[in-house]
Amino acid sequence: MPKLTVDGQEVEVPAGTTILQACEHAGIEVAHFCYHERLAIAGNCRMCLVEVEKSPKPIASCAMPATDGMVVLTKSPKALKAQKAVMEFLLINHPLDCPICDQGGECDLQDQAMAYGFDRGRYEENKRAVPDKNFGPLVETHMNRCIHCTRCIRFLTEIAGVQELGATGRGEDMEITTYIERALDSELSANIIDLCPVGALTSKPYAFVARPWELVKTESIDVLDAVGSNIRVDSRGPQVLRVLPRIHEAVNEEWISDKTRYAIDGLVRRRLDRPYIGHERKREVDWREAIELVAERLKKVPGERIAAIAGDLCDAEAMFALKEFLTGLGATSLDCRQDGAWLDARCRAAYLFKSVARSTSPIRSRCWAMAAP
Repeated sequence: MPKLTVDGQEVEVPAGTTILQACEHAGIEVAHFCYHERLAIAGNCRMCLVEVEKSPKPIASCAMPATDGMVVLTKSPKALKAQKAVMEFLLINHPLDCPICDQGGECDLQDQAMAYGFDRGRYEENKRAVPDKNFGPLVETHMNRCIHCTRCIRFLTEIAGVQELGATGRGEDMEITTYIERALDSELSANIIDLCPVGALTSKPYAFVARPWELVKTESIDVLDAVGSNIRVDSRGPQVLRVLPRIHEAVNEEWISDKTRYAIDGLVRRRLDRPYIGHERKREVDWREAIELVAERLKKVPGERIAAIAGDLCDAEAMFALKEFLTGLGATSLDCRQDGAWLDARCRAAYLFKSVARSTSPIRSRCWAMAAP
């Protein structure tokens, strides 16, 4: 294992460790944008430049392996000058729209500009203008802010497994695009919002809704799939505004599905929170009239013709109350499988949450005891 010195501190790291990782191991923070521990190394932003003894110029620490006897300086005048020069270069074409940017308050570029930026610019020419791309209904794009870190490209290629994003052009003409203009198809596409270190990719449903310091953050577990992803629910008052992933190495690492992230729209939009009567010419009524109509119809129908299906997210008390109510009417057709999953009534494990006797049985674990005799 190589031993190196970082800012006067001797560090021993595993072979193959980069200088940036060695600095993190020593508890020393090195500014960076394009580097991410779960993605391949790109070395695009050059923000992580450090001084290495006997090296003629600063070195990108994210791409340089640490070697035995190396002496690294992260706060030397040479390293700080290089980092400030890179920051000035990154801000040349960046628009000054922080007050209206949804990334404001949790933006890596803002934080690092405070540490390495300058209070004015020397660039007098017109800034570069890049047309916004259409990535679909979930991801909002403001490509004038893009600093070409390529995190979004690497995530979709390496983690999501779809080669939908790429870079076209070179130098000032470089753009992040889908090549053929279309929406992103991946069910993990919205994770690029969290990965973007600037405000180039933001959440379209969350646009201009809240600032991060207004939100109450509650740690929770996702119930919309069988993974049990660790999530953080951000709310303001009684309203849930967004869902973000929490890091859990054994379950979801730091990613969540688009369904998990945006299912909260059902709490506000297109929610069935008032009763309607009628088929083609339906009208809104109050709950008393709707319940009286249901009671009247149920009295005219024999129990064997009444059936009920429980939803995936219903609580046990509501499902038990429904079962008792319909049992009193003589109904026996009770189920919880909207997808038609097969249930073998001869197998007690099918409804007792125990291991299934036959390994070939496609029984879903969410089938609950309401279907039991």
